[in-house]
Amino acid sequence: MDPIRNKLFLSDLIKMDFPQSVFEEVQHLISQVYLDYDFSWLSRVFKDLVNLYNGNYPGYRPCSTHYHDLKHITDGLLALTSLINGAHASGVSFREKQVTLALLAIMFHEAGYIQRDDDTTGTGAKYTLVRLERTLEFVNQYFITNGYDATDCELCCTFIKATDMTEDLEALPFSSEGELTLARMIATADIVGQIADRTYLEKLLFLFQELSEVHVLGFKTELDLMKNTLDSFRQAQHRMEHDLGNVQIYFRHHFMNRWEIDYDMYGYAIESNISYLSHLLKKHRGDYREKLQRGGLLKRLALMESANND
Repeated sequence: MDPIRNKLFLSDLIKMDFPQSVFEEVQHLISQVYLDYDFSWLSRVFKDLVNLYNGNYPGYRPCSTHYHDLKHITDGLLALTSLINGAHASGVSFREKQVTLALLAIMFHEAGYIQRDDDTTGTGAKYTLVRLERTLEFVNQYFITNGYDATDCELCCTFIKATDMTEDLEALPFSSEGELTLARMIATADIVGQIADRTYLEKLLFLFQELSEVHVLGFKTELDLMKNTLDSFRQAQHRMEHDLGNVQIYFRHHFMNRWEIDYDMYGYAIESNISYLSHLLKKHRGDYREKLQRGGLLKRLALMESANND
């Protein structure tokens, strides 16, 4: 609970750090939309996803990127499901198969960061600039291996392309307005899921590590990235409001429908994070790390840095 504004955060209602808890909430929300929804496909993919990130998927190492990790995926998954739930509460509906493939897309959209067993150099962050191509390759192979329909795979991959911040969604080959709206929701959920995370500012320090491994993105210090984050947020906000159809309005409908909460919890969390980031950049440039203590992430970062220096 925020003691000043007396508002809840999503982490007060759902165990956001536990993938199974998030997935159970996803199931609950989808069940409100489709009363007889068959979860067998979604559940199997979610299990494979968790195994992939934990290093229990054949041929792949555990996830080695600490910003683009499993929580990044489950945060995006819940945000997308919340939009779908909110749209339904507003009278907007989608075909069940389209929704399933949209959920699969958000689950797999960062698979390109995962290294294969024989890839032991560096971390998956080195694939930042080719993440999308590697993701699409993984998803195509996943559908083939499991005997899933090629047409479904094509739509899933097109949905995944929506997570590219430079992509013009209206230029993608969607066959209906419903598919385009879902793509806008996927892109919005990817943005919102990250920035609304209660440990978003702490995780920016892990993102700096990832980008440093690429060597071409121009951030010399953590502060450089943090300053750039304010500009990136404004660009993302403009994209959501203009290029992505402002589908974020469905969050408020969702929270009223699900929790009888009359405000957008995602929007409030984002406002809180960006406000605190601005405060750090104004008042704590010299000791910002001391002010970022949520989730014990700075202790984990310190251990990683110590291991790298040994």
